[in-house]
Amino acid sequence: MRIVKTYSHLNGLEYLLVHKKKLWAEIQAVIQQVDAEACRTKVSKELRMKGQLKYSPIDMNRHFNDLLKARDWRESRVTYWVTDDEKIIRQTIAQPADEQRREIEKAGLTPIMSYNQTDFVKDRVAIEVQFGKYAFVAYDLFVKHLAFYVRDQIDVGIEILPMKALQHHMSSGPGYYEGELYNVIRNGRGVPSVPLVIVGIAP
Repeated sequence: MRIVKTYSHLNGLEYLLVHKKKLWAEIQAVIQQVDAEACRTKVSKELRMKGQLKYSPIDMNRHFNDLLKARDWRESRVTYWVTDDEKIIRQTIAQPADEQRREIEKAGLTPIMSYNQTDFVKDRVAIEVQFGKYAFVAYDLFVKHLAFYVRDQIDVGIEILPMKALQHHMSSGPGYYEGELYNVIRNGRGVPSVPLVIVGIAP
């Protein structure tokens, strides 16, 4: 695979180039090592593409997973507690999880455990490799990366997406770089309020 385009949101790429140069080089090397043709294994069952050989999201994810884990990128999870009271949520949102639960119970409310999980984190940088449906990309960009940033567990999030040229040769439904770039820009310079690098890849 190769990087076709990058978009730096809130100076995410500039941060990497100054503070995590080796890590950014490592990410670029991983992308280059993913064998696109080895991932062209999915026989389409969709009516208009029936029988065509498509790029498999499962195979592409597996290649990225193997290459990143071999370089010590690891899953990370942030647990937190929620309830149905806005005032209590605002009061507890910045607290550690145990304190959140205690405060919710103290207010006579029911604490509900929730969490955000990201597949690849290393040295305060998070990567999401996203070949899933549009909604998953939006969740990554506007919820998941932000949650880890607000909890002071990352300094920048990286979202790896197919370019439209690659998405065209996948089954219908995955998000793609050009569309998600539009969504981020449409929301304005400060939203989401986390430094990001959106990476568009193609064979």
